[in-house]
Amino acid sequence: MNLEQRIKAFIKLGDFIRQFTNNIPQKKENIPFNDLFFDGFKHQLKIAQEQNKWFNTDNLTFALNGWAESLTENNINTWLKPYTFNSNPAKRVAIIMAGNIPLVGFHDFLSVLITGHEVIVKQSSNDKHLLPFLAKYLEYIEPEFKSKILFVDGKLDQFDAVIATGSDNTARYFEYYFKDKPAIIRKNRNSVAVLTGNETTEDLEGLADDIFRYYGLGCRNVSKLYVPKQYDFQNFFQAMYKWKDVINDHKYANNYDYNKAVYLMSEFDMLENGFLMIKEDPSFSSPIATLFYEYYNDVNSLKNELISKKSKIQCIVSKDFTEHEIVFGNTQSPKLWDYADNVDTVAFLLKI
Repeated sequence: MNLEQRIKAFIKLGDFIRQFTNNIPQKKENIPFNDLFFDGFKHQLKIAQEQNKWFNTDNLTFALNGWAESLTENNINTWLKPYTFNSNPAKRVAIIMAGNIPLVGFHDFLSVLITGHEVIVKQSSNDKHLLPFLAKYLEYIEPEFKSKILFVDGKLDQFDAVIATGSDNTARYFEYYFKDKPAIIRKNRNSVAVLTGNETTEDLEGLADDIFRYYGLGCRNVSKLYVPKQYDFQNFFQAMYKWKDVINDHKYANNYDYNKAVYLMSEFDMLENGFLMIKEDPSFSSPIATLFYEYYNDVNSLKNELISKKSKIQCIVSKDFTEHEIVFGNTQSPKLWDYADNVDTVAFLLKI
């Protein structure tokens, strides 16, 4: 199976996924094997919601829309253009996936297969229904994938390289366990936003999406603000109002009530608007329904501080602050070439 075949297969997978990018799926004509797979994937989406209450319809739809937009001929070719593909023998690459947001491990899955390797997938129990079904569809589209995709529940065995995502604690275990294998080990990361007080309403409403999408569970979600001294949070809270209905989700509401009670009993200073709390705190990782913030006095000093802590930061959301900043509202819409932790997965896979 050559690169062109692999690309065409994923383009067709994108066409299939595109039917599920609205809250009510729309079955389309001329989608291969649609009669066999369309209703089945609807059922898998239903099961995914039942098994993980964070995976509501809006979040599943948003995730699928992102992949439908990415898996086009133009985007895939743009992504792969800088690389030189060789005819080296295929290796077996194990992927240990997180499960914090829907299909969070799909980019690794795509990268392994598009580079011609075989993939062994160990999924999180929080997100185990969608990818196997999409993989089965991929095997129907391109039967040569059948011998290249394996899902496992138990111990990983007989692999040549590994891509593993987990917490800081599990990463230490991964680093020890996989010390003799080529590996990409991903740890805890969070995203931050740098505000100046000159942001437009549109900027701040985009920031609201960066904060609340997926309930803030993703590493690309903003969990920490840097604001200038004397910053007035009034416009910020007004912009957050577009996400007010998030409090109607009982899991989110339970987290909000619990964390609020903890803060009040601990007599922590915090501001809140009925569905979001903000608390001054030097940490990056804030609890659900909470956003940390920190004041800064000097822009250059803040830049140096964030550079020194880059191993903890996935994205910086800002306007005219730093070279690799993310535009407000775009953290959860990465391109294929926006690699997690800035580690080029394809380059890694082409060298093993």
